[in-house]
Amino acid sequence: MKTDFSATRALFDQPEGLIHLDGGSLGPPPRAAQTRLAEAVGREWGDMLRGGPARAAALERPRRLGDRIARLIGAEPGSVVVGDSFAVKLHQALISALRMNAGRRAILAVSGSFPPDLHAAQDLVRSLGPEHELRVVEPEGIAKALDEDVAALIAPDLDHRTGRRHDMAALTTRAHAAGALAIRDLSRSAGASPLRLAQERADFAVGRTCGHLNSGPGGPAFIYVAPRHAATAHPGLSGPPPLLQTAALEAALEVWDQVEMKDLRARALELADRFIAGVEAACPDLVLVTPRAHEERGSQLNFRHPEGRAILEALEAEGVTGGLSAPDLLRFSFAPLHLGPEEVDRAVEILARIMAGKLGESPEAGAGTLAP
Repeated sequence: MKTDFSATRALFDQPEGLIHLDGGSLGPPPRAAQTRLAEAVGREWGDMLRGGPARAAALERPRRLGDRIARLIGAEPGSVVVGDSFAVKLHQALISALRMNAGRRAILAVSGSFPPDLHAAQDLVRSLGPEHELRVVEPEGIAKALDEDVAALIAPDLDHRTGRRHDMAALTTRAHAAGALAIRDLSRSAGASPLRLAQERADFAVGRTCGHLNSGPGGPAFIYVAPRHAATAHPGLSGPPPLLQTAALEAALEVWDQVEMKDLRARALELADRFIAGVEAACPDLVLVTPRAHEERGSQLNFRHPEGRAILEALEAEGVTGGLSAPDLLRFSFAPLHLGPEEVDRAVEILARIMAGKLGESPEAGAGTLAP
């Protein structure tokens, strides 16, 4: 089956005129989500009050949705569960790893993770007492830092600062050789690239669904536990599945039934390459920091400029979204389910006008413009 991206675009409800280049942080709403949420509120909620079958269905939904996500991340059936926030899922993975590796007191984290994720890990480790610690190292320092006290290595598939893909298979092998467990953060890779968790022997993985998986603001997170650990992993902290958030995710995942991951990857690279060529031709002051080689990057591009925040504000005033990975790092992501080449070309045109200092000539220009 060849993926028809014009068909998937029609399944999303995007604001008129918006060019959304930050789908890795928050995807647009699937058209089916509104109907699905209305059904959850109007029928399932009331049925649950009466102790009807909707209660059982809601309790089963996290595993059913987990199986649908498992296909997208290369995981075994029954190994993924949806529910709770990302912080809770991260807590579950870390606590499980510490319990399974009793006697080891350190968690090793790779720099380039999304800062709030590192803060959540630090808060957990701090709560366990002074004998535990979180060590944060650059990717090239992992081998030296993996000693006999490290219970687990946690790393994002994608470096938040540069868009570089980590070699997760190699990092996992290295962690296992040192006696540590490997935890992957899939927040910016699930739904963006084909993944192979089972093949690459990941122990745990956690991820968000609000970005590329399009579950919406506050969408539930998910956790992967390798089947070989099912009998020994005891995550502890958990809560009931969120009815409305999982209903929205269910609607979003229906879109993925039409998608082949290899097609999505090829299209994402095509769109990103188109953006790189346009930006470098028209905006030479923007410096690409993301690797050019396809195998070394995901669907995210980062460009450095000292006035990154002002550029982003000017883009937003013209209806182009993006993100900041640092004050001087502009971040753009390319989600083919709802983004096409026309939007990419238009975004380059707007960005070029901003960089030329001509935004003020546009009658619809707003705040946040650069001085000519």
